[in-house]
Amino acid sequence: MVYVAFLRGINVGGKSIVSMAAVKEALVDLGLSDVRTYINSGNVIFSTRASDTQKLAARIEKALEKSTRMPIMVLVTDHKSLKKLVAAIPRDWVDDKTMRTYVLMLWKELDDGKILERLPVRPGVDNVRYAPGAVIWQVARKDIAKRRMSRMMGTPYYKQMTVRSVNTMRKLNELTAGPA
Repeated sequence: MVYVAFLRGINVGGKSIVSMAAVKEALVDLGLSDVRTYINSGNVIFSTRASDTQKLAARIEKALEKSTRMPIMVLVTDHKSLKKLVAAIPRDWVDDKTMRTYVLMLWKELDDGKILERLPVRPGVDNVRYAPGAVIWQVARKDIAKRRMSRMMGTPYYKQMTVRSVNTMRKLNELTAGPA
């Protein structure tokens, strides 16, 4: 089966710099197949017969800590789940000159539609939707300064999610659709 491992908090803003080549090597050493990375923000596509995503994430976290000497939280999803998630994103929610759209991937502990009630959302500015495994957040670029979602960074919830642009998620869906 084809999976994506989302590494949380690496190579962002010049902090927690991790070589994606080292990440790839660590996953190959774990016995995972067809390992490849996509951009420098911690996205790793791989294949394996294993099916328990939480056990895979734990194995990858352990291997990455051993090879990088830093703890890196990992969320693993299979292509089928990724495809459903991407299909739930409105087609007109894009990441371009007029709009920002992010996908906040949720760890199992937060993966519930009730998460929307706990997020700092400004009505009319922050547009959010829940889809299994994620919150999809969209804001017009002209309203970026008015958004409230940035207040989430200091909350306990923020540590149980990893964020990707909608463009990255759509590309990962494409890359995992065919043979790895």
